[in-house]
Amino acid sequence: MSIADKLPKVMDAELPAREYSARESWRVFEIMAEFVDSTERLKDISPAVSIFGSARTEPDSPYYHLAEEIARELSDAGFSVITGGGPGIMEAGNKGAFYGKSPSIGLNIQLPHEQHTNPYQDISQTFHHFFARKVMFVKFASAYVVMPGGFGTLDELMEALTLVQTGKTRKIPIILVHTPFWKGMLDWFREVMVGQKMIDPDDMNLIQVIDEPKLVVEAIFKHYESRGFQPSATEREIQLNL
Repeated sequence: MSIADKLPKVMDAELPAREYSARESWRVFEIMAEFVDSTERLKDISPAVSIFGSARTEPDSPYYHLAEEIARELSDAGFSVITGGGPGIMEAGNKGAFYGKSPSIGLNIQLPHEQHTNPYQDISQTFHHFFARKVMFVKFASAYVVMPGGFGTLDELMEALTLVQTGKTRKIPIILVHTPFWKGMLDWFREVMVGQKMIDPDDMNLIQVIDEPKLVVEAIFKHYESRGFQPSATEREIQLNL
């Protein structure tokens, strides 16, 4: 039996579906444009740190103030700060950087609810596609700082860990902030994932937990003290295949 025999036959009544499929194929060019545009706009922001956390955090929350302080410390130390460009922790990160010495960058995403652009951005880039946006978070980051958050925050954290663990991107500091929030997850990593050999014990060393803003900055500098912030030629080649 040939492949043509296995494929479903398209009837006239299904022509709208075929037209939709054609539109979907052309969407590839929109995705390419999104990558090209964002890469060009962000190419001069290095070194940069991506900060993640909940969009639902209110401005009077201790998490908000902590994220703002960390971002200000990073900005004054010479790091551009990248966030998702929305409210909550993202706004706090942008705000801290905006009033610091280095650029504040927001990688905004169009969502049906919850996301609106915060006003504290020197560079604002809007994405239609989550995956294109996520590539930019990794591509330009010298470190990840992960504040308390929900599914989106965990998504970014797990992707970063996976990319570093598998060698699909260079090893960068991945710093979790606020020990009580992350303790249960990290205990589960050790007891269940390491215990059942789903990950290696050394994989836990990919994660740091730091609660003090100045110590977050110090940990990033320590990671790079024997090398520059710019990716090596080999690392650049690796990142082309993200």
